[in-house]
Amino acid sequence: MSMKAVIVGAGEGISAAFARALVKDGVKVALAARDPGKLTDIAKELGALTVVCDVGKPQDVAALFQRIDAELGHPDVVLFNAGARARGPITELKPDEVANALMVGAFGGFLVGQEAARRMLPRGQGTILFTGASASVKGYPLSAPFAMAKFALRGLAQSMARELAPKGIHVAHFVIDGAVRNAARGTVDRPGGPPDSYLDPDAIAQSYMSVLKQPRSAWTWEMELRPWVETF
Repeated sequence: MSMKAVIVGAGEGISAAFARALVKDGVKVALAARDPGKLTDIAKELGALTVVCDVGKPQDVAALFQRIDAELGHPDVVLFNAGARARGPITELKPDEVANALMVGAFGGFLVGQEAARRMLPRGQGTILFTGASASVKGYPLSAPFAMAKFALRGLAQSMARELAPKGIHVAHFVIDGAVRNAARGTVDRPGGPPDSYLDPDAIAQSYMSVLKQPRSAWTWEMELRPWVETF
């Protein structure tokens, strides 16, 4: 029986690259996003199921997993890739925008992780992955809400890894320390910058796949990924 995977917060970039790598490996994939219309092309390419889901709403996340159960079966791999930003000086940030950033980036991660764990624990196996950022370990000016959410997500992943690893569930967090190449940027590298100045999403996906396939005698709970030209 083929493996099943759910990517929550799907779009172009990391999640699309990971979805392609999974399908190439024979895994059936479901893609969830608040606006699944943006997933039409990648879903058609991969034969993937698309589901609408606002990760900050418990009822949406519960409905997402219930649909996956019904149409694919219990997932073996779950990637949480959602996030929201609210930028600006600390004195000018709008509380409702900050709350949304936390609901999507942190509380959403909890909801997705909880539903995934509930399905994996009875079988004693499965993998739950979380996409973090530079802001997971260092806060930047004018970006407090994003740092708050990413710090919380990293803490969630660490706690879940320590709780669930002894029960057969591999939980891993990825610190994406640098800008990821995408179509919107329009260039392979930073204008005037050195080669590989952006992270390649396909290269990131390869690292996700390597963690997915790790023997449990030597599991990684966290991996940092950055371009070779990036300063630490």
